Amino acid sequence: MFPFTADSNTSPLSQGLVGSVGVQERGEHTMIIQAYLGGLTISVVANGNSKRSLANGARTMDCQKSDQLIVVMKSAKAGGVKGLTNQQSPEVKHARHRRSTKSVEHELKGIRYQSEKYDKLTTLINRINEDSLKMAHQKQKTGKAVGVDGETKETYGISLDENIKDLIDRMKRFKYIPQPVRRTYIPKPNGKQRPLGIPAYEDRLVQSVMAEILNDIYEPRFLNCSYGFRPNRGAHDVVQYINQTIMTKKVNYVLDADIKGFFDNLDQKWLMKFLEHDIADKNFLRYISRFLKAGIMEGTERKESDRGTPQGGQISPVLANVYLHYVLDQWYEIVVKRVCKGEVYYIRYADDFLFLFQYEDEARRTLNSLRERLNRFGLEVAEDKTRILPIGRFKGTKEDFDFLGFTFFNTTTRGGKYRLGVRTSKKKMKIKKQTVKAWLRTRLTAPVADTMRLINLSLAGHYNYYGVSGNYHSIQVFWKYVMYATYRMLNRRDQKGKFRYDKFRRVWDYYVSEPHLTTDIWNWKPMSI
Repeated sequence: MFPFTADSNTSPLSQGLVGSVGVQERGEHTMIIQAYLGGLTISVVANGNSKRSLANGARTMDCQKSDQLIVVMKSAKAGGVKGLTNQQSPEVKHARHRRSTKSVEHELKGIRYQSEKYDKLTTLINRINEDSLKMAHQKQKTGKAVGVDGETKETYGISLDENIKDLIDRMKRFKYIPQPVRRTYIPKPNGKQRPLGIPAYEDRLVQSVMAEILNDIYEPRFLNCSYGFRPNRGAHDVVQYINQTIMTKKVNYVLDADIKGFFDNLDQKWLMKFLEHDIADKNFLRYISRFLKAGIMEGTERKESDRGTPQGGQISPVLANVYLHYVLDQWYEIVVKRVCKGEVYYIRYADDFLFLFQYEDEARRTLNSLRERLNRFGLEVAEDKTRILPIGRFKGTKEDFDFLGFTFFNTTTRGGKYRLGVRTSKKKMKIKKQTVKAWLRTRLTAPVADTMRLINLSLAGHYNYYGVSGNYHSIQVFWKYVMYATYRMLNRRDQKGKFRYDKFRRVWDYYVSEPHLTTDIWNWKPMSI
């Protein structure tokens, strides 16, 4: 690449500039400084006493003492010049990363445009390339649990370019086989355990890219009644919709239903049929099928995964949305709304959903039809969590129901008018209190200031989710519990009990903020469903 020939007496400079290459000759000094601009390299050549010729294309120019020559040529290849180190400044690497990011985002926008225009999409597998995989690597969080390969973001990033190129090469030759997911368990509120699947790091990267592609394919196709794991939609939107619908519409009955073990019992054959309905790229579908059948490692035992999709994988949420889009959302839109004579509303967040009815008999008929509908696609209703209850402005009952960690119930305003009350679920509150109590036991010997900062961060997260309109009392109760539990812990570690309450409150008020609401669900907006 460089416009000179290094002889046997040439040796690299021991100390050079970042982004430059220096060459030192005995008795003479020649320095070549490279500046990368766009796709070009500008080389500045400063020569010593000797007279040398420098060729650029067909032109030859002589360099004398104190002469400087600027030659514009193409940038070096990835390997650089043999014997020399091709270094790049951080600014250059950051610029290239921005260009690759914009390229990937442009491709995804193209997928969304095609999904809006065409019924089926083709040529999707080529979107999984070096740029998209590197961007997925940058988005991965550090400190995450490792899969069966034991690989982390740090260890994989040591030889990132080589690893990505090898992965792409195996995918092109269809030699890439996803590894089994590592099975782990987390406790559930009912005392049972929820299984989670942790993919290998390389599988996590491929799943991340495929999940973005699937999101851009199906985002224009999903209905407005679906909220879970979708961009610019969240649990607060669901809470606001439920509050607005029951407050302003003719809603007298709620069908609170739950699917029994949805992620474990999802029918993979039906899922592939749903995907084939919208995607014509067989190679892309082949790798989705491989992920579904990768298997599960539980301890040292490998189990087959012929049903379901492991919770914890990057691709699982969008696959679950696709499955329920055809099983429930479309069924409600095409069948339920047309059959019911009264008003009916439906909302879904991941695998949790609600039906809101005007008439009780239509709610019961829909429940029977729901059982048949789910059985047809390999699912079943969790009977112990499914019920029909009266609620609304025309039902003066004390019934309530839980959804997404909130409890909804009938109440009135100070002026005596009807209002749908919202508070933190008792089950969630109990679990959070137990978690706080167990965590404080681990802080007996920790610095007080650090403990207070962590408490303040934890409470801020609690306010961000549960701090909705009308729920101030619940978050205040939790705030007081954490405060008194912390006070008891600090006095327990001091045998003399000298940490009096007035002194504790000064410390507490300095570090921990007061409880406050963060989300306004009473700000009425046009109905979206």
